Amino acid sequence: MVNKILFCFGTRPEWLKIKPLIKLMDKSQYQLLFTGQHTDLLRDINVDYRITIPEHDNRLDAVISACMLQFPEGDFDSVLVQGDTASAFACALAAFNRQFKIYYLEAGLRSYDMHHPYPEEAYRQMIARIADVNLCPTTLSAQNLKNELVHGEIHVVGNSVLDNLLPYKDKCEYTNKVLVTLHRRENHYWMDKWFIQLNNLAKKYPNLEFILPIHPNPNVQKHKHLLTNINVVEPLSHPDLLEILVKCKFVISDSGGLQEEGSFFNKRVIVCRKKTERPEAIPTGHLHICNSPSDLEKLVDFINEKYYINVGCPYGDGYSSIKIKNLL
Repeated sequence: MVNKILFCFGTRPEWLKIKPLIKLMDKSQYQLLFTGQHTDLLRDINVDYRITIPEHDNRLDAVISACMLQFPEGDFDSVLVQGDTASAFACALAAFNRQFKIYYLEAGLRSYDMHHPYPEEAYRQMIARIADVNLCPTTLSAQNLKNELVHGEIHVVGNSVLDNLLPYKDKCEYTNKVLVTLHRRENHYWMDKWFIQLNNLAKKYPNLEFILPIHPNPNVQKHKHLLTNINVVEPLSHPDLLEILVKCKFVISDSGGLQEEGSFFNKRVIVCRKKTERPEAIPTGHLHICNSPSDLEKLVDFINEKYYINVGCPYGDGYSSIKIKNLL
């Protein structure tokens, strides 16, 4: 009997979700499949298998076809995927086609709008349909799956990405820094409008330092010239990003991970999206939805005055990996 799990990851957020779990496991218990998106990760991580994604006009098609066709036939009998990427969906489908047991980490997040976030909402729903074990971060995400009558087991474990944050919890303070990240596909068509509004806010509040690690995507980079009053920096490592997050006054972002991480540190997050699949932190006051660039100023005006919050994080306690390991 093999009893070995193949962990699939290809992006930094995916790695951060499995990293604390891997620390608790012996190498004989798992193998790693890198799906090829953020290649800089491989400088520090040794993997057992690697997918090569070819150049193609449709990036999503290229990712899915590469993961399906290059999926390894290795020394494992179950597969763990996480989140909402095209590669997570493709690896789950490849595992299903080979009749491997499928563990789905961060299962059950829903906006119930296929266009927000696009294409992630669809991938999440499809993976949950074929997963054997759904590892949900919250009771709401678990209830979503129960309502959908998925066939797999459902367990509430919290979000493992928060396990990385425990060493930083005591470093929290509120300074004049504002952390900004914008990159999602659904915002590409009006990224220039977001950037113009951000730049205007930086002029309005010269006492605040707006720090924006610029995403490498060309659809983001081409508007960088609009950020004349913003401190634009190159993409940051996760520890460097956390150093800013624990010291900032508040966050402006379209990132899913920062909604959770910001809430863990009791930082209010302005979510630059029409909907979020992480609504648990809206009633707690951690998240504030910003539907369009024209709504950003009034939210910044409000949060700049009422930035302090001291409420428990609804996404987990930083000890999810222990619960997950016990289930595995």
